[in-house]
Amino acid sequence: MEFINAIGRRKSAVARVYLSEGTGKITINKKDLKEFFPSAILQYVVKQPLELLEVTEKYDIKANLDGGGYTGQSQALRLAIARALVKINAEDKKNLKDHGFLTRDSRAVERKKPGQPKARRQFQFSKR
Repeated sequence: MEFINAIGRRKSAVARVYLSEGTGKITINKKDLKEFFPSAILQYVVKQPLELLEVTEKYDIKANLDGGGYTGQSQALRLAIARALVKINAEDKKNLKDHGFLTRDSRAVERKKPGQPKARRQFQFSKR
């Protein structure tokens, strides 16, 4: 098995993942997972699809993350890993989809409208 690559997006974050057989090492932007995401919750989010299929120690993951904040980046990485795992074994697709790991969360920040301070907030109305 060579490299399996996949892409995941969330808000303005983009994750490009290269999956290969190995020992379970996850490298993000040339840093270790624990160094890139110090928070245990974000590490858990990234590893969710691997733990669901019980292949945590089977694959090495190299990822390039760009844009967004740390939460969006971790969720983009989760989607990319799930997509790569489906490319390896198509039978895992139903299990990953049932847990929501293959669904792209399309919510993003609404644009600011002219004549308003924010997207929906309007300046205070004065009758007199």
